[in-house]
Amino acid sequence: MTDVVVAGVGMVPFAKPRESGPHTELAEGAARAALTDAGLEYGAVGQIYAGYVYGDSTAGQAALYGLGLTGVPVVNVNNNCSTGSSALFLARQAVASGVVDCALALGFEQMTPGALTSTFTDRVSPLSRHDEAQRDINGPDDSTPQAARFFGGAGQAYVDEYGTDPAVFAHISVKARRHAANNPYAVFRDPITLDDVLGSPVVYGPLTRLQCCPPTCGAAAAIVCTPEFARSHGIDSGVRIKAQSLVTDLPGTFDAGDMRKIAGYDMTVRAAHEVYEASGVGPEDIRVVELHDCFTTNEFLTYEALGLTPEGTAEKFVLDSENTYGGRVVTNPSGGLLSKGHPLGATGLAQCAELVWQLRGRAGARQVDGVSVALQHNLGLGGACVVTMYEKAGA
Repeated sequence: MTDVVVAGVGMVPFAKPRESGPHTELAEGAARAALTDAGLEYGAVGQIYAGYVYGDSTAGQAALYGLGLTGVPVVNVNNNCSTGSSALFLARQAVASGVVDCALALGFEQMTPGALTSTFTDRVSPLSRHDEAQRDINGPDDSTPQAARFFGGAGQAYVDEYGTDPAVFAHISVKARRHAANNPYAVFRDPITLDDVLGSPVVYGPLTRLQCCPPTCGAAAAIVCTPEFARSHGIDSGVRIKAQSLVTDLPGTFDAGDMRKIAGYDMTVRAAHEVYEASGVGPEDIRVVELHDCFTTNEFLTYEALGLTPEGTAEKFVLDSENTYGGRVVTNPSGGLLSKGHPLGATGLAQCAELVWQLRGRAGARQVDGVSVALQHNLGLGGACVVTMYEKAGA
């Protein structure tokens, strides 16, 4: 893969649905912040990939009209919860292939309160095959949100195999809030205790309410360019995308009878392997990760899927605090989806922004010491998983 420079990143503070402005305002704010960070005018951008899940067609164009009417191509992207990183994948690919010298990836979402639901109820759901597979394992339960059935069922499958105490998942929520306390972009910044998490209402399986990410509104953006473009425009080229992989569902998703695989475990394993192989960086070299913690159970499973700890050891990894400051690898220094929030289209690009700040040494109280590489994991059921390796230039 050809190295691609991350020229600029930006985001707006995430907010609860009832406290947010319109998506056009959020998206324009994030795009302007990324342009300012890169020191570029909007007219310098050659292509734009705009990601969102809940919105009409061409919402990306409308969200950017406030920046100007340059005639730049805008492609709208929807890949469920991995939409933001899918937009980044396309922008990086356009630059790496030489189609353009500079591209903008933008992600935004204006969500409504409550659990995720399908927009179109008059046609077959894209997740119908996944839902059928999970019903074969768990049985029917239309009273519980679909996503909770997937990821709660995945966590329960791990508990059943390894005899893990389900209470271990709750530690991840406590850690997420502790990290988010230092993030001005996060929705939930107040500390919570293990008793708070375990005492909150049960949602499904081992999951309680405080172990589920909230519906959120927000936007984030990243500008990527060639090293030559960066030099000619005086752009800081200190952070680059070293490797990236986008993987969709594999046969085991539906054939293995394993809730973990239905919830994307194999996609993560495959994408991580491809990135490690392409970058020459292994999981043992990683000190900071932004990963997809839509539910505590998914963060827990992702530790092993990314190779951060061997299979069957994630419980010890959590209880020994190897997933936070002072441990082996800091996971979700931003507070993650659990505390920062999860505006679907924006999440992947918010992860990107956090890791770029970490590699620049500009993450403030969240800064992880001595980082030269950083790993991002963004998962969307249906399915798409994007894993990205960032590297500090000269590392």
